[in-house]
This record gives sequence, structure tokens and C-alpha cells, in this order.
Amino acid sequence: EVVPDIAESYTVSPDGKVYTFKLRKGVKFHNGKQVTANDFKYSVERATDPRTESLVADSYLGDIVGVKAKLRGRLNAVPGVKVVDDYTVEITIEQPIVYFVAKLTYPTAFIVDKENVEKGGRRWMDNPNGTGPFKLKEWRKSERIVLARNDNFYRSKARLDEVTFDLTIGSAATAMTLYENGEVDMMGVPLSEIDRVLDETNPLNKEMRREKTLSIGYIGFNVKVPPFDDPKVRQAFAHAVDKDKLISVVLKGVARKADGIVPPDMPGYNNTQLKPLGFDVQRAKQLISESRYKDASALPQITMRIPGEGANSPRTITAIAEMLKQNLGVTVNIQQTEWATFLYDLSLRPDSFQMFSLGWIADYPDPENFLDILFHSESLDNHSGYSNPELDKILVQARTEKDTAKRMAMYYQVEQMIVTDAPWIPLDYGEDIQLIKPYVKGVEFSMAVAPWLSKVWIAK
Repeated sequence: EVVPDIAESYTVSPDGKVYTFKLRKGVKFHNGKQVTANDFKYSVERATDPRTESLVADSYLGDIVGVKAKLRGRLNAVPGVKVVDDYTVEITIEQPIVYFVAKLTYPTAFIVDKENVEKGGRRWMDNPNGTGPFKLKEWRKSERIVLARNDNFYRSKARLDEVTFDLTIGSAATAMTLYENGEVDMMGVPLSEIDRVLDETNPLNKEMRREKTLSIGYIGFNVKVPPFDDPKVRQAFAHAVDKDKLISVVLKGVARKADGIVPPDMPGYNNTQLKPLGFDVQRAKQLISESRYKDASALPQITMRIPGEGANSPRTITAIAEMLKQNLGVTVNIQQTEWATFLYDLSLRPDSFQMFSLGWIADYPDPENFLDILFHSESLDNHSGYSNPELDKILVQARTEKDTAKRMAMYYQVEQMIVTDAPWIPLDYGEDIQLIKPYVKGVEFSMAVAPWLSKVWIAK
């Protein structure tokens, strides 16, 4: 459920298009300056300025009247955001959608300080003047991030004086040693250490927290370039990957197999009607023979792009490449790219990728956040270039459908179309395993992205 924060309340017009937000009084930036409705309008207009080069503003703010035109340089302001007074903002959207408020929980709608941004130039975020429960005290790139409590926070103050994120830890073994020596209080468990932590006879097991996430890992195909412009090739690749073995052997059981797109525990999860492309080597070979290539040896050279800079590829990727080689006779070259460059290259239209490895975690718990944002042909987050006019039509209808049962039925239909057309190989729904010292109290994880650090305290 979306809960109030800087906006303490809101109302919606009868036609579902006009949202009027009342802002909380007494909210201050870290430097003590009062937050007003003008700050929100500035923040939205900055996020949708083409010069900001946001990769996500269209997806999360694009429903607001004027945003798409501003992103394309046709407007200098966003008429759909109106300042009524210092503490009232009126937002008008193009059409009534039931999940609009949830979209405003994404960082594209976060309030930033105009003076801070303009004074700092493109590196203003090195010293941000935020509004949250912690202030940035120190940031040494590749070394550490230190947060200090903001005593002027407008809600309950954080219970910790300071939090340090250690960015220097290189190997998994080093991280585990620091944790076991009490030099690190909380950490995510590296895959190489999962067996130790899951062993119930190991003392670390009692300090383990295992949490489900609303996320999916997948292999994406660029359906605009050979050989993946042929759906039979995409389907063959999907049938050639043994997800059960991938999860049990490589991921050591710390994931759930993904046959579809929408994760379990999410509204719209389809666990009864969906017909997946399961592991079937014979069917995979048959599909290759039915494709225009007729034989795997006739396929062009294939490169899978992945984010990373390590000497070795992740074990999941090398395992998938090996499965494709053994089961289809296809050699897949793996190319690593630094994370920021990877995302930039992926956002280009058209991009140069053939296939790629990526994941997605829910920004809000609605199937639209997966099926519409990632697969509508006009979405900038549709990195596969997948286009299906019938699917687009259903997605547009689902955006404004108020009957929940009818809306979910539409998403079931859309998901089946995606799975059958195979612009992705869905791999696994994520799980998060953390080690937390017994004296660290108040850690409350959420399957959706939600703030939690301000509630944590140390009992020692």
C-alpha cells in the first residue's frame, strides 16, 4: 500500500484525472530550507528536461499532461503540474489509471533542491541537499559511503548516529572474514558462501535472513537483429535452457524458477493458466530446423552482452552458454561492459545488442510495472524491441480498466503472448540472503522497494 510521506494526503477528481496533493508543513531540506510545492514542480520539470537525459522519466512521469512533449523538446514546462499554493500541488494526467500514485514512489518524482542542483552542475549529487532521515557525510568512490543522521528530519528521527557502507571489500572470502570478526554488522551473502550459511549446523545459519523479492532475472533478445528476429530461434533457445538445473546447481537453490514474467506474491501472478516454454532439447532442435536457418551451424555469430568488469563471467551466464552449446550446438560469446555503459548502450534506439542478461525488480506492486513498461512497443524500457500491436492494444485497455478481475485477466493474456513469442528467456524470481548480527535490531525488509534503514538500531 502506498502511504503518505512529504505529501500527507491527496484527493482525486471524479474523472480520475486530477490529483490534488496537500504537502506536509515543516518538511525541510538538510540545510534547513523549507520544502514547498514549487520544489516539486521544479523537480518534475528537471527530471523531464531532455538535457537531464533520464532513461526512466518517460516511463514513470509520462502519464502527466505535457511530460512527453517536454521530453521531446516541444514544451519548456509541464502544464500538468500546477502549484496551487506553497503546500498544494495539482497533477493532471492524460487518462485515469489506477496505479498512478504508485508511480510517484519512484525516484523520478523525488524532490531535489534547485539551488543545490544548479550550483553543483552535473556533479551536484556528490553533495546532495536532500530531505531524508540521513545526510551524506562522506563519499569516497570505491572506498566508502558514510551517512549521518539528519536531526531535522520531519518524521521519526533515525535511531543510528551514522552508517558506513564499505566499498573496498574485494573477495567473498574477505567479506565473510570481516563479518565473522565483527568488523561488518550486515552483508549480503555471496553465492560462493551460500552452502555454509544454509548449513543448519553452522552458527552463521542463525544469523541468516532469507527474503523473497518481487524481481526477475532474464536473458533478453534483440528481436530486430538476426538471428533473434526469427521467433522460432528465440523459442529454441528458451527450450534449450534447463532452469531447474541452473537454480539447483549454480544458484544453490536460492531462487525460484521463472516460467513467466510477473513474480509470485504479485497481483496478477499467473500460476495456473500459463503455458511456459519448458526445457525440451528435442523441441529446441526441431524449432531450429523449422526456422529460416534450418540448422544451428547456419546461425550468425552470437554475442551475449552482460554488465560487469571481472576477469570471469558469472557462473549463471557461463552455465547458460554451456547449455546452449551442448543442447543446440550454438556457441555464444560473452562480452562484459561496465554497468553505466551497459545501460546507456541498452537504451540506444536501435541498440546493437543481440542478446543480453539483465533483471528487473518491482518499483510498485502492479503487473503493469512488468508487462506494460517492459513490453509495450513504445516504452523506452522495452530493450528487446519487441512489438505486437494486439498486445499493445490490450495493455492500453488494461491501464484504465477499473474492474480488478477483468484487468488481471488482460494481463494473463498479455503474459502468455510474451512467453510464447519469447523476446525473453525468464530465468528466476529472486531471493535475498543477508547475514545480520544479533545486536542489529529493527531490520524490516519489504518485497517492494521501501525505506528501512532509519528504523534500525544497535543493541550493544
